[in-house]
Amino acid sequence: MAKATQKQALGRGLSALLKDPSNDIKSVQDKNADKVIGNIVELDLDAIEINPFQPRTNFNEETLRELASSIKELGVIQPITVRKLDFNKYQLVSGERRFRASKLIGLETIPSYIRIANDQESLEMALVENIQRQDLDPIEIALSYQRLIDEISLTQEQMSERVGKKRSTIANYLRLLKLDPIIQTGMRDGFISMGHGRAIINIEDQSSQLDIYEKIISNQLSVRDTESLVKNYHHTSEITIAPKSEPEELPKFIKKGIKEFSEYFGHKINVKVSKNGKGSITIPFHSEEDFNRIKKLVQSAK
Repeated sequence: MAKATQKQALGRGLSALLKDPSNDIKSVQDKNADKVIGNIVELDLDAIEINPFQPRTNFNEETLRELASSIKELGVIQPITVRKLDFNKYQLVSGERRFRASKLIGLETIPSYIRIANDQESLEMALVENIQRQDLDPIEIALSYQRLIDEISLTQEQMSERVGKKRSTIANYLRLLKLDPIIQTGMRDGFISMGHGRAIINIEDQSSQLDIYEKIISNQLSVRDTESLVKNYHHTSEITIAPKSEPEELPKFIKKGIKEFSEYFGHKINVKVSKNGKGSITIPFHSEEDFNRIKKLVQSAK
């Protein structure tokens, strides 16, 4: 606890240093640059602008409110990353959800890693750091890879080294951009998964892609069902699915419990029950902050 307090005090001290015009740091060679660059500093939210290179374009309002609630209880666990633009002026490199959520609950400052970078370096940092996050949807990741190819001129081999992913993984994401735009939007909105998209992409005709997409949505097909549908299409050129058996009715006590669990944790809880009465409960989470919020709820219930 003493170390954490000492670190917070250091961050506040560096914040004051950055607000002194006589100590304006513009490069790593400037006086006191070693005290600031690469360190965690408490910066005013009003001094930070949104990054125009941010690969994320879709922010789920519900999960943003959940993150804001977590930050209100636990604080900002992971600092954002910014680059210095001018005196007391910064631009986000990564951490826009934490930035937005902090503003949502009226915070005035946020812990930040400070970097110095030009536009191209900032774009590359933003894309690479965001690709490594867990909360980007598959299309956002694919678009980020494509931007690294188009705007930074990275090869798939170079991207593999930068983001720590296999070339085959990168290629699978890039292939998603060949899907019809409607299907890409469906993936971004969570109607289908990347697994569904990878199955659909094996069909070149976009009209047939859309027909299969509609079948997936209307019949709530799993990835395995979709793969079978695509395989059958290649053999027969017809898009037909086998009738699905009706799911077994859940016992009343479980239906009631699901509602209570969902209200308590702030998420839709999934329950599976086998014929012998045994089952499992799944509690989803959307981020590290959301996980810590749920963990705190579980601990407080002991």
